[in-house]
Amino acid sequence: MFDNPQFQKMDELSERKESFFFLIDFLMDEVKIFAENEIKNKALLIDLPNITNVNYQYETIPDFEWKSFPETLEEYKKGFELVQENLRKGNSYLTNYTTKTEIETNLSLEDIFKFSKAKYKVLFKNEFVFFSPETFVEIVDNKIFTHPMKGTIDAEIEDAEDILKNDPKEKAEHYTVVDLLRNDLSMVADNVQVKEFQRIDYIKTKQKNLLAMSSEIEGEIKPEYQNKIGTILQKLLPAGSILGAPKPKTLEIILEAEQYERGFYTGIAGYFDGKNLDSCVMIRFIEKENGKLFFKSGGGITHQSDLISEYEEMKNKIYVPIY
Repeated sequence: MFDNPQFQKMDELSERKESFFFLIDFLMDEVKIFAENEIKNKALLIDLPNITNVNYQYETIPDFEWKSFPETLEEYKKGFELVQENLRKGNSYLTNYTTKTEIETNLSLEDIFKFSKAKYKVLFKNEFVFFSPETFVEIVDNKIFTHPMKGTIDAEIEDAEDILKNDPKEKAEHYTVVDLLRNDLSMVADNVQVKEFQRIDYIKTKQKNLLAMSSEIEGEIKPEYQNKIGTILQKLLPAGSILGAPKPKTLEIILEAEQYERGFYTGIAGYFDGKNLDSCVMIRFIEKENGKLFFKSGGGITHQSDLISEYEEMKNKIYVPIY
């Protein structure tokens, strides 16, 4: 049942009601578990709603430089067209296509962790940092919640909220992800329902302010999955919001279309406190590789997607929420 024994370890810890923090990469090959003492010893820096191991001293935000070098439209188009071809054939009806962009900044990964504002922030050694606004799943008193985030727009555009909510492509993408995650939750929960639909959140950044669209889905965990965090996560992964649908075939398309390995980007991170779980999707992600920094970003592609708009969305997401 368990391809990776770490999922079984998570089950054992949660059944014993022992707290732990975890990182799971996109393909579920690497599962890292950190016990309470490792969190206290700062084996990694964490700032989540239900756990932090950093004590911020008030510091002035430095003037920072930020340059990005996205791939050309022609390079982006190759993967985009491969995705579109599969959508036309009916192999997928939503594919989350992402790319890797070199960035240059005078900030260190630790600076980015310290000064960025986001619901979920983690710095793993000197390897990667993320500042994610997106919850994966929460478990509270044997109820499970997820908040898929799909659809973004430049907040400065006139009537941006109405445009985002009514854009046929964004709407289709959002409906698809909500439907996918409702089905996913139904594998581990009963009485699954959409509680909040197409909520609009404001995301402030120094480069560009964005509006993002989210929904909330909840259910009651089935008795056989209670206190089995590893089993639940393994059933739900990879996260539908950053993969697409149907999952198995869409994963094949992504692995063919993307010219790099996602690694921990679009995997999940979270903390189980002995009773409840909060976890996030590792998006808004910067990785250090051979001394250079790379920002990974992308978006959902449907048959209605326009090449230029998707290319611009990929570039819009290359930001740090430092202001």
